[in-house]
Amino acid sequence: MARRTNVLNEIELSVLEKETKSYVETFNVAIDLFIKDCDLRNLRPHTVKYYLNEFNAFLNQLRGQGIDTTLLKPYNVTEEHIKENVILYMRNYKGNRIVSINTRLRALRSFFNFLYNQKQIPNNPMENIKLLKDRKTVINTFTKVQLHKLFKQPDLKTFTGVRDYTIMLLMLETGIRVNELAGLSLNDIRWEDSMIIIKHAKSYRERLVPIQTTMKKQLKKYIAIRGYVESEALFVTIDGGRFTKRGIQQRITKYGEMANLKDVRCSCHTFRHTFAKLSVQQGANIFELQTILGHTSMEIVKTYVNLFGTDVRERHKEFSPLKVLK
Repeated sequence: MARRTNVLNEIELSVLEKETKSYVETFNVAIDLFIKDCDLRNLRPHTVKYYLNEFNAFLNQLRGQGIDTTLLKPYNVTEEHIKENVILYMRNYKGNRIVSINTRLRALRSFFNFLYNQKQIPNNPMENIKLLKDRKTVINTFTKVQLHKLFKQPDLKTFTGVRDYTIMLLMLETGIRVNELAGLSLNDIRWEDSMIIIKHAKSYRERLVPIQTTMKKQLKKYIAIRGYVESEALFVTIDGGRFTKRGIQQRITKYGEMANLKDVRCSCHTFRHTFAKLSVQQGANIFELQTILGHTSMEIVKTYVNLFGTDVRERHKEFSPLKVLK
């Protein structure tokens, strides 16, 4: 048998070239691939927007530290980049809150996990990166006095005042998320069943939330004043378009300022927390609360019950160690 030539010929070299993996070359292409995957998974526009905002902020961070992102390849990003140029930079130089840093890390984790799983990068820089530990803070809620002040602010002689009053009442009645509220349509109200169907839920699972007589009466008043407009949206602007999430948030913030609420953040999410607190205090159990709020995990619901439940407080009256001093 003739001895083979040690140097590979062109055909043999081409075999090796076919097996050589080419990785994604630019962040723009990598982000496009990720966003297309988000579309395939039918992620909410709000979620996609969050990813894009965080990716752009990440790239701006790198540029702000003298790193040329046109030269840096996605497959060249290392664990050290994440530690030094994201975590330490945000915490020590920019003074960002832990929650903001973790928000960025969650987005980057999804991004680099995707690239690694798709074999677009050889190593995952997020593999050993953990979210930063943050102190658990007390959940802010409105007091009854603050609620009374807030509900006095909308001008009920105007369309926007009646609309905003109805919105606040609905948030307090149901604990609905602001994006869920903005997505409501007229036919989502099931009058006979005293229910509202939430279709634009965070968990992608439609759910029914109950409403009582007071809420139904207010909704009927609002809808009568709303009249006919081309939009099917339940809550609309003066121009007849759907009232947006951002628009609702701005109005709630405004009413908080008008009511001079200084000890609590006046936001749509504070209404959600307040619903949970008042529901627990009036006897709602953990499963009822989870169903209405639409949480897939019990953890947050347990937090509400632990914080606002009266059982431990009442029992403490019986076993308080200070009794021995009497």
